[in-house]
Amino acid sequence: MLFWIISALLTVVVAVILLSPLMRASARASLYDEGEAAVYRDQLRELERDKATGLISADDADYARAEIGRRLLAVAGRATTGEAATERAFEAAAAGPVARRRYGLSQAFILLCLPVIGLAGYLEIGSPGTPDAPLAARIENPGDDVGLLVAKVERHLASNPEDGNGWNVLAPVYFRIGRLPDAEIAYRNAIRILGPDAERMNGLGETLVLRSDGIVTDDAQMAFQAALKLEPNNPRADFYLALALEQSGRRAEALAAFQAIATASPPTAPWMSLVNQHIAANSAGVPLANAPAASVQPTAPATLGNPSADDIANAQSMSEGDRSEMIRGMVASLDARLKEDPNNFEGWMRLVRSYAMLKDKERAQAALKDGLKAFPADGAEGQQLIAMATELGLDVEEVSQ
Repeated sequence: MLFWIISALLTVVVAVILLSPLMRASARASLYDEGEAAVYRDQLRELERDKATGLISADDADYARAEIGRRLLAVAGRATTGEAATERAFEAAAAGPVARRRYGLSQAFILLCLPVIGLAGYLEIGSPGTPDAPLAARIENPGDDVGLLVAKVERHLASNPEDGNGWNVLAPVYFRIGRLPDAEIAYRNAIRILGPDAERMNGLGETLVLRSDGIVTDDAQMAFQAALKLEPNNPRADFYLALALEQSGRRAEALAAFQAIATASPPTAPWMSLVNQHIAANSAGVPLANAPAASVQPTAPATLGNPSADDIANAQSMSEGDRSEMIRGMVASLDARLKEDPNNFEGWMRLVRSYAMLKDKERAQAALKDGLKAFPADGAEGQQLIAMATELGLDVEEVSQ
């Protein structure tokens, strides 16, 4: 019942708002018409006085009387001539102020049609029989609604800020829904109250990495190092610490760290695909884009081919020529994949740089040319390709022609 009362009140408010301009327009028009009609009535009275005093002849008085009558009728929105006009003008003069102009159809539509249309639309697509669902009741029974689940825990923590378990539950949820500043606060509170453990320290480290756009900062490294102390066999922390070495330019150390992860992990581990990418890239001296925390998943895309753990272990005993040949094969594999699927900007960046690092300028030029076909030079991606090629000493003008 409350819903219908509120709906009726809102309908009245809307109707008043819509009718107000029409009512104001009608009032303004009426005031103007009444003023004009009053002038004509004064002229008629003055005409009668002039006729009575002999200042104007009877014929001239009748002519003037008819003219003033026609003007009065024009004010009222009527048009006629002759004696009928004169008689009607006198009737208008005797009647007093002219009637207000009205917008009957518009007013009827607003008062009748709009409420009917609104009601019919609500009955068709609305749910008038749905019971009330106050926020408090929905928070108590959130079901599968993640937003309500978060709100429920937040309400609990507002009155119990030292509940470490609540912060521990909320932190990874914040992380998954992208509320990274809140996730960092929640992890720090959980660590402060419950103490550090490997899962919480890894979560804090990954949050810091994502907040820094994929860069493994000093604070993040400290978190991962603490996680390793608490749980030595921890590939998640090992990965980010190896990534930190790669980002700092210490590629030999990064390669050894990634190879250690591959050696200690089962071949079917879900993180092996991503680890192999970094092994291949560091072997070729090719910088990979900063890997965000969420990319440590089995669905992460491959870049330079995925050698097996045995291949990586055996690579150390290869001759320089064999190792170089293996790297060239990985780069060629990336080249082939890009020809099949050219809409991979990062892939073209890596391919051009890889060929340049391998001192294969001809293939680097060809890769740059193909990359610019997929990402033209007048776009942001094309400009990045050209800037990188310039740094690598490639002939950009020849490719751009």
